[in-house]
This record gives sequence, structure tokens and C-alpha cells, in this order.
Amino acid sequence: MGGWATAHAQDPVDPNAPPNEFVQTVGNNALNAVRGDAAAKQGDTRRINELVDQYLLPYVNFRKTTRLAAAQGWRTATEQQRNDLVDAFRGTLIRTYGGALSDVDKIAALNVLPFRGDPNAADVVVRTTFSQRNGPEIGVDYRLEKTPEGWKIYDLNVEGIWLIQNYRNQFSQQIRQNGIDGLIAALNQKNQNTRQDGQR
Repeated sequence: MGGWATAHAQDPVDPNAPPNEFVQTVGNNALNAVRGDAAAKQGDTRRINELVDQYLLPYVNFRKTTRLAAAQGWRTATEQQRNDLVDAFRGTLIRTYGGALSDVDKIAALNVLPFRGDPNAADVVVRTTFSQRNGPEIGVDYRLEKTPEGWKIYDLNVEGIWLIQNYRNQFSQQIRQNGIDGLIAALNQKNQNTRQDGQR
């Protein structure tokens, strides 16, 4: 696992590596970054989110995640609305990933499970577990697609709940009630509230 003593050391990420290796490197780098940052270890939400943005999110396809979560709402949205929704949902995803790393000291290791499927396929699932100190393992699966730039994560399953499906239900209700602009406004408001809470 590389050892946590070298907390600031970051391994180079190869987006064209086998999917298991790609997820292992990206995940370890994010964990190491949070574990090695004094403010993040103290639970500074803003700093954790900054590290997630730096080390994890470059390997996430926000646009695909947003398009699949918005479903019918995406198809009827203007290009400007789509761009605004991607930007707003990015903040939500940062909070989601950041929250998962907020108790990093409880996480002993990221364990990538044996790969099932065709590693040469364009769409794959990589299964992992986070082993915790004094706690049960948490199962986390990553759905990846092969892009011209290499692997990109676009969906996440935590303990049996897929992120896109979870948000699709929420987004659908919000769009029915307030339209796509209402959904964008609601996401931005939540992101703003989180930033303000993190600064207190």
C-alpha cells in the first residue's frame, strides 16, 4: 500500500493503466494527501474539499455523471443550462467525496478487489473496500469509462447505492417542481451553505 509514512508522496497516475491499478493509484493519492495535510486531519472541510478537487476529481467525468443523473432534464436543457448544471453538481460531488474522506484517520487502507470482467472493455466496474480501524469494511465500487484521455470515473457505489441513481431520483423531483433552473439554484445554494459552514 506504499505506507502512510510517506504521506506527501504522490504516485504518478497513468489513465491508461489497467483499471484496477488506475483506481488504486488515484485512491491512494487522495488518501495520502488528506492524511498528510494538517488542516484536513483536523477536519477542515474546506481543505479536504480542495484536496479532493486536486487529487481525485481530475479523473472524474463530471459531464457524463451529470447527464445521466439529470436524465430527461438534460435532454430538454439548453447548452448554457447544461454547463451551469455541471458546475453546480461538481460542487455536490466534491462534498460527497470530501465527506467520505473526512474521517481519514479511521481508514486503514484502500483495498482493490480482484477484477471481474474484460480489462479491455470501454466500460468497467472496479470493486474496492475501505478497511477501517475499529470498524467494518466499507464496499465502494467505481464505474469507469475509457475515453481518449484514458480512464475516467463516472459513477460510484457505496454499500449498494449507486450515486447516479440516487441523485436521479432527487433531480427528477426537483426538475418537475421547479424546472432545470430551480435544480441548479438548489445545488448552488447547498454548495454555498457548505462553504459558509466550513469557514466558521
